[in-house]
Amino acid sequence: MKFTFKKEERLSSKKQIEELFAKGSYFYLFPFKVVYLPANTTATQVLISVSARTFKKAVDRNLIKRRIRESYRLQKHELGHEKNWLIAYIYTPKKILESKIIHQKMLLALEKLKSL
Repeated sequence: MKFTFKKEERLSSKKQIEELFAKGSYFYLFPFKVVYLPANTTATQVLISVSARTFKKAVDRNLIKRRIRESYRLQKHELGHEKNWLIAYIYTPKKILESKIIHQKMLLALEKLKSL
């Protein structure tokens, strides 16, 4: 199994992002607010967001996004391939968490999405 995170798996369409936030459901699982919507796309697509208001330095925002992407990339197989989703992970804490914590919480978020 290859652990990749290709361009097709990134949510970048403005139209789909607007639809996700307008029609999508959400749940909160520290440190993420997860917004999701079943989709008719060829693959599950993911958006990762870190607030510039909370983290003023781009270096900090990029570090957090890198950790979240890596965690998702390594665990996305837990979600399965039965359904395709549009998913937004919004990072909510005011401090930078360790990779280990992000990894554990990502697994819980993916399991919750799988059960929906």
